Amino acid sequence: MRTETATLPGSPERPNEDWSATAQPASGAGGTVVVLDGVTPPRGDDGCVHGVPWFTARLGGALTELSASRGDLTLAEILSLAIRRTADAHRTTCDLSHVRTPQATVAMARWDGATVEHLVLSDAALLLRSPDGAVRAVLDDRLDRVPDEILRSLEATDRLRNREGGFFTAAADPSVAARAVTGTTPRSEVRALAALTDGATRWVELFGAGDWADLFAVLTKEGPQGLIERVRALEAADARAGGPARRWKLHDDATAVYVEL
Repeated sequence: MRTETATLPGSPERPNEDWSATAQPASGAGGTVVVLDGVTPPRGDDGCVHGVPWFTARLGGALTELSASRGDLTLAEILSLAIRRTADAHRTTCDLSHVRTPQATVAMARWDGATVEHLVLSDAALLLRSPDGAVRAVLDDRLDRVPDEILRSLEATDRLRNREGGFFTAAADPSVAARAVTGTTPRSEVRALAALTDGATRWVELFGAGDWADLFAVLTKEGPQGLIERVRALEAADARAGGPARRWKLHDDATAVYVEL
């Protein structure tokens, strides 16, 4: 197994709220990758004294440990247990009922000699490349179904956050794990994979610089750092041109993990 990771904050003035890790057992028979994208609360209003980077580190650490050590649990069960463990770590100091309590999007994969498991929650992405070069994107598109005019309203977005008919993130409710997109693929059908936050998937989803197979080709040739540098170049060019992508934040935290099995 070979892994390569790159991450870059959206702004040098604020902490990177993305989190990623890979793990491989000593036997070398399998491994796991975890990528989280912390959700930035507007005006810092989330009812928590710790902050999003603390939350993603706690949740990410729990997901990595459990996915590497609890082969008897599915990834959805691991996500549920990790959310509960993280919530227990700050429920006595923070208001976990707050609609914007610290939360994150999730992309995970775990593999052994027979299968590759995957889990995606919200707008992170997981890409699986087969031996013949075909690339399959595992996506949770519920946030994409929310109209832009609603996402521009904080109150309207909050009414859809972790609600039926809206979109779901990993926050304080373990039951949200049942909403994740999950599945398994035979190990023989996966040669490489990639996990990305939406700051990295902008190359496809915001700027349309190529499709998922094209993005995977960039990762293979230039690595995660090369992909993120391409995204930053597109963001800068769009800002200079005053293009439509400026309706979103100029830069976002961007993380990409590339794994060859």
